[in-house]
Amino acid sequence: MAWGVGEMSEQRMRFGIRADSGKEAMSALCREFRISRPTGYVWLTRYRECEQLQELAERSRRPHSSPRQTLAEVEERVVALRQSHPDWGAKKLRVLLEREQVRLPRITIHRILLRKGLVRERDRHGSAVQRFAREAPNQLWQMDFKGMPGSRPGCLPLSILDDHSRFLVGLFELAGTRAEPVRQSLQTVFERDGLPDAMLMDHGTPWWNMQAEAGWTWLTVWMMKHGIRLYMSGYRHPQTQGKVERWHGSLEAAMVKRGKPAGQRWQPWLDAFREEYNHVRPHEALGMDVPAQHWSQSLRRFQPQPGSWDYLDPVNVRKVRQNGGISVRGRSYFVSRALIGEPVQMQWLEDRIVVFFCNTVVREFDLRSGASHAINYGQWDQARTQGLGLAGIGRGPEPAITKQHNTISGDASERTL
Repeated sequence: MAWGVGEMSEQRMRFGIRADSGKEAMSALCREFRISRPTGYVWLTRYRECEQLQELAERSRRPHSSPRQTLAEVEERVVALRQSHPDWGAKKLRVLLEREQVRLPRITIHRILLRKGLVRERDRHGSAVQRFAREAPNQLWQMDFKGMPGSRPGCLPLSILDDHSRFLVGLFELAGTRAEPVRQSLQTVFERDGLPDAMLMDHGTPWWNMQAEAGWTWLTVWMMKHGIRLYMSGYRHPQTQGKVERWHGSLEAAMVKRGKPAGQRWQPWLDAFREEYNHVRPHEALGMDVPAQHWSQSLRRFQPQPGSWDYLDPVNVRKVRQNGGISVRGRSYFVSRALIGEPVQMQWLEDRIVVFFCNTVVREFDLRSGASHAINYGQWDQARTQGLGLAGIGRGPEPAITKQHNTISGDASERTL
């Protein structure tokens, strides 16, 4: 017969009653109950010694002692580290323990946390299947605001993250998405750490204007003038900015589990957490190194008043007119009202023209139809991973782009923002 756990005590009781009567042979009883004779005698002994039926229940097979059991003081240290970093899991705590010359398998640390009720089994996450990153620090920075719930009003953190090292270059407590505070925050970072080659953002305020035909704003023009190539992620595709989105998940977990002292502003808390994230917290994508081990300041220094851009082909440079367009072969093409008065360079590609401002691609013209196309940065991730690109314009490395056909009919120069 197949017995359930709940039936075990009752079966042992029935066996004990019949065996204790002495009316049946032990070997026959053991065959009927499908147990060995030694087990039968163990059951009979327990039956004779028990006072209540529950004493016949299945007993734990766990050893009474284990010479390899983790020392109590080590378990206490694991618990203390978890309480200091309640948003960290076993992998990161293992690195901290190794720094203290305490070596434990990751699964042992996880089991200690489970026993102490400090983690839940469902909190475990699988590793990423594939990761993409720039080859060196400062080749690309990702920037985004972290959304905040209504329970934390008055603070909208602005994050600036290096794509290669995951180093958190900047973390600022801002009250909203106004452009000037963002520019001031960027200038603080640029003056301290230098300029990146490129930056990746979403189609959000203040670096993108959803009401504008071209989307560029005075803030993005300011960044481009400093020689920063700009990429915009795909609409409704946050995975394009996977690193900064993952960072925001870590930040949210820390805010929920750690909180901040009552009455304190968020900026001191953010500064302390940024320091920990860059110099203490192990990062799995970096082989459990800290981001600071893979990051260094940029050699490109910030100039408050950048000089005019040195285009390689001045013959094909045009100044954007007051209507936001330029003229090519007697036909007007729209570029951007944010670039009025600024010089842009055209690169001819058979029946198309790609328009650059400094070293950022800002527009594409179709010479056959007379249409002006926006650049589709929604496919930027493909350009990043497959190395697609056009020849560089002016200073800086080559930009990687693809395009979308967002055709503007009629005279593009008459389109408004």
